Amino acid sequence: MIYIKDNFLHKKLLDSLNNDTKDFNEVKFPDKSFWVRELIPEVVDRICEKLSIIEGCEIKNVLSFIREAKKNQDDDWRIHNDSIINGTQPDRAVVLYLSEDNNEGLNGTAFWSHKKYGDTYTGDSVEEFNKILKEDCNDNSKWDLKTIIGHKQNRLISYPCEYFHSKYPNEFINSRIVLVMFYKTIKNEITKTK
Repeated sequence: MIYIKDNFLHKKLLDSLNNDTKDFNEVKFPDKSFWVRELIPEVVDRICEKLSIIEGCEIKNVLSFIREAKKNQDDDWRIHNDSIINGTQPDRAVVLYLSEDNNEGLNGTAFWSHKKYGDTYTGDSVEEFNKILKEDCNDNSKWDLKTIIGHKQNRLISYPCEYFHSKYPNEFINSRIVLVMFYKTIKNEITKTK
């Protein structure tokens, strides 16, 4: 299930994240690069608290960061799912739009269906899975676009990590800044009175 929560962060916290002047650092992989900056633990804790109320269980952060895409930076489609992160299989992922929607046309987060495997890859072949993530990720002829959830400042999207997704579109003229989090849900019930 995908869910959306608008006005997720208190305005003061949203403003502090947007007014952060630290540079984004390039993180290089053999076939891609990302531009990210770290989150302070207090922000991660606050987001986990809010998500735990929504989910009705404890939330454990696996990895979180702020990511930037803009013209000539992070401009591949790279349709993928989020399998193993830091040695752990997260349950869900979050995209929280921090920047204002200053790009023309529809933009946000796209969810895709692979023409052979569907919304998720459930096979056992590591080789086939890697082929999807390396060879099919930028070949739109291998995918059907299912839906796009539009960019809106302070909108949070939470979705199962196994869903195929990407940013939309693949290229942005102006800076698109999002907070990304991968998390596990710990199913011991908690009270919703926080």
